[in-house]
Amino acid sequence: MQVTYLEASRDLCETYSILFGAAMAVRRIIGAKLSTAGRNTGQSSAIPAWRTRIEERIAKARALIGRLICFRSCNTRPRIVRTVRMAFAGTGAHRQLKQRIAAWGKLIRRYTERSTWFNQNRLFQSDQKRLYKSLKRPMVSETGPVPNQADTVAFWRSLWSEPVNHNEGPWTEVVARQCAGITPMDPVIITPEDVAEAVRRAPNWKSPGLDGLHHYWLKGFMVCHAVLALQFQEALNQKSLPSLFTTGITHLVPKDHDATDPSKYRPITCLPTIYKTLTSILSARITRHLD
Repeated sequence: MQVTYLEASRDLCETYSILFGAAMAVRRIIGAKLSTAGRNTGQSSAIPAWRTRIEERIAKARALIGRLICFRSCNTRPRIVRTVRMAFAGTGAHRQLKQRIAAWGKLIRRYTERSTWFNQNRLFQSDQKRLYKSLKRPMVSETGPVPNQADTVAFWRSLWSEPVNHNEGPWTEVVARQCAGITPMDPVIITPEDVAEAVRRAPNWKSPGLDGLHHYWLKGFMVCHAVLALQFQEALNQKSLPSLFTTGITHLVPKDHDATDPSKYRPITCLPTIYKTLTSILSARITRHLD
């Protein structure tokens, strides 16, 4: 069924719609959970369930201690005071609750350390560069103060929207002379094998852009490789792409603890998966030509 729709696809936008619809259909068939809060591409910062349960126990124990202290110190009715004293005489309930809170706190620290070690070991096996970056990067709170929205927009607009006269120094002439001896590159002919190789190299669940389509589906729907190769070639010949594939979602990641200064953020833009596949193919071809 998917092959029939893909063969009738007229451009990249239609191909994307077919692939996204197929991905959603597969997820519904297998019972996978669908996000109802929009296509969020940011990293998840959810608190683990085990930590939430322990923190709830601590909160209940602290509330009980507070109620006991208030009850025993403020309620002066003889019958109530006598009942409380008889109920807790010799039991050390107050002390036991404090000991439980301390034990649960140690449990959270121990579980957190174990979870951190486990994640670092797994990351070391899959991506050592990313691990070392995470160790060097300072820990920045995600719940602290944030810069004013108007100041942030004004700062980045001054960098991206306002025209700037760049100073072209002598180094540009040096680079031009060095590149003069490079043999011109032959016209690029994109094949289904190029698409398959670019998709194979890409991580399965790397953050997509506005399309919300992950590389995992391009790897699974192998019948789309030939159609994408043909439409990529048409885009190169026409020297144009639909605006959907050149529009991204930009996330501002804090670089240090000064989270109120807009200039202390690093922009990371998530572009559509199909566009990243095309640029990966072109990058591989250019690298091969220069080598």
